[in-house]
Amino acid sequence: MHICKKSSIFARFFPKECKMWLVLSFISALCLGCYDISKKVALQSNRVIDVLTLSVWFSALFLSVPWLLSRICPEMMTTTPFYVPSLDLKAHGLVVLKSVIVLSSWVFAYISLKHLPLSVVSPMQATRPMWTLVGALLLFGERLNGWQWLGVSLAIGTVFVFSFRNKQTIRNTRHTPAGRYYVALALAILIGACSGLYDKFLMRSYDHNAVQVYYTFYQALILLVGSLLASPPSGGRGDFVFPFSRIIARVSPPSGGWGTPFTRSLVHPFTPILLISVFLIISDNVYMLALRDPDSLIAVVSTIRRGGAVIGFAYGLLFLKEEDPWKKVVCMVGILAGLICLAIGSM
Repeated sequence: MHICKKSSIFARFFPKECKMWLVLSFISALCLGCYDISKKVALQSNRVIDVLTLSVWFSALFLSVPWLLSRICPEMMTTTPFYVPSLDLKAHGLVVLKSVIVLSSWVFAYISLKHLPLSVVSPMQATRPMWTLVGALLLFGERLNGWQWLGVSLAIGTVFVFSFRNKQTIRNTRHTPAGRYYVALALAILIGACSGLYDKFLMRSYDHNAVQVYYTFYQALILLVGSLLASPPSGGRGDFVFPFSRIIARVSPPSGGWGTPFTRSLVHPFTPILLISVFLIISDNVYMLALRDPDSLIAVVSTIRRGGAVIGFAYGLLFLKEEDPWKKVVCMVGILAGLICLAIGSM
């Protein structure tokens, strides 16, 4: 079967009795945690739209390599896990919709991550599997068992307590400056949950490499058009590359920078943005590959994947020295307990 062929690279490192889609889910979670850290570092001194645009353009550049090779020498690429098949017109329409959904979620997520502590965003993002499960319950008529109800109750209860603990920043959303960023975070979580349900639908019919490559291309095209509309050319020889040059010119290292003046000016400004692209490509690819397995469960895959928030959470507390660490640790433990219950009940 297609999934077994693609997973053979990973199979040699794990016991035969281990479910490969679970292994792929944990790999995706690890990369997603590193992706969150890279976003936080890149957003410290740069605008949300600049980081998002450059990271998507870098991703499209990276993914154009297997796409071009699949068009030039398909016989060779079909023997590798990186072959990108063509899609029909209907599939392209579905992929465009996925691009819009994911891009909308990312815009809200980047805005909230830039203005809120990482140890706040990571635990809240970790509740996304709960909303994915609720979506499956409402849309597909699924029924929750005891473990799943316990998980939903723990996650919702913990989020409520977490919100109460941070009432000074969350209350009076319309009048508190930080309130709008919590609204953005909530929208990112809900739209992301819809994206997870849509991914499972797409993976039933289409190749995961094709979906990933084409939806990244469409995202890059949407952001390119947005850049052109936001910064119309003013005339001159540089008109053709002005969106790229202007966005690149705005990227800067955090206060103080890293290392020597050479590394601060040439290496560091783009390193976290490049890492955003690399970690996201790997995380999305193995995540979609896991969903292609007919035995996989979207609630379990999504839960494990969002468990990568622990990495960003630990980074925020240990290296960024964010406030109220113990309160956030307790809340994170409660959320993880809820997600574990969801995973157990979905096995």
